[in-house]
Amino acid sequence: MAQQPNIAIIGAGIFVKTQYIPRLAEISNLFVLKAIWSRSEESARDAVEVARKFFPEVECKWGDGGLDEIIKDSSIIGVAVVLAGQIQVDMSLRLLKEGKHVLQEKPATASIDEAEAALSSYHSLRTHLPFQPVWAVAENYRFEPAFEESKKLMAEVGDVMSIQVIIEGSMTSSNPYFSSSWRRNFTGGFILDMGVHFVAGLRMLVGCEVSSVSALTSHVDLTLPPPDNISSTFQLENGCTGVFVLVVSSRSPKILWRVVGLNGTLQIERGNQDGKHGYLVTLYLANGQNKSFFHPFSGVTEELKAFLSEISQATLKKDSSYEVERRLSFVEGVRDVAVLDAMLESGKRQGAPVQVKRF
Repeated sequence: MAQQPNIAIIGAGIFVKTQYIPRLAEISNLFVLKAIWSRSEESARDAVEVARKFFPEVECKWGDGGLDEIIKDSSIIGVAVVLAGQIQVDMSLRLLKEGKHVLQEKPATASIDEAEAALSSYHSLRTHLPFQPVWAVAENYRFEPAFEESKKLMAEVGDVMSIQVIIEGSMTSSNPYFSSSWRRNFTGGFILDMGVHFVAGLRMLVGCEVSSVSALTSHVDLTLPPPDNISSTFQLENGCTGVFVLVVSSRSPKILWRVVGLNGTLQIERGNQDGKHGYLVTLYLANGQNKSFFHPFSGVTEELKAFLSEISQATLKKDSSYEVERRLSFVEGVRDVAVLDAMLESGKRQGAPVQVKRF
């Protein structure tokens, strides 16, 4: 049996404490959590206090000295980078250059320019490392069972006529991320940070890339950074068209994907059932029959399991030929960003069509 990989977490914010630590606790037999790092001692200790309920041996690290200790610790092969969007890529590349495998939180990058520079730096690692470390992006929508099941059902819809992605978010003052300073100073505001999830769901569902968009943006809720609304048409590379609407803050939140075909309609809608939050998937068929099922959220746990499996295999292989599972790959995260980047650019140009950058 392969030895459990040692991992560390870089970051100690809300998502680490409310999602990473509890989800990792569910699969604690698969790895050893060796350290949690933050810039400040106080935030590092707060996160470690939460983690020690499940991982009593986890070490507390902070500041430049603590980061150097993690980098120099050859027993730590994998690192989850859960930091502000503006600094995640730089931190990830620093760790990758030291031979660490990285699972980085979304969005993959803050812009297309950053994405191109980051990929160039990543590919150059092959010249001075014996193997290319795994660079994964944590996009849980690609690992949600509801989307995996829905992708299989797409064949029953028949020729696709229309696709709708309708997102009415709930980014009000009661949301723990409402006051997040980095999201408020982020290019594209909450649109980019939230939107990559829904683009990932769209791309996974249709199995095809978005080729062009035409979007209008607005700023209505002045408690949020601009823009806070986006309405876009899009065209897929296979010629299908659709609409993508994202409202950052709605008093009646709704999240759904709807694909209308000649033989039926497939709909994925976020909701809850039996006290569990998840997705209700319904297939409406031309003969009047419906298929419906509900899947609770489990994507974060599944993506963490996949990352641990990937780094264990990559470590055993130890050469440059290893390719990470597509749903995890950094490039997939970049492709999500590229779609939102094009929509935001189109919005600045009052709806002018914009081609989505290919990666």
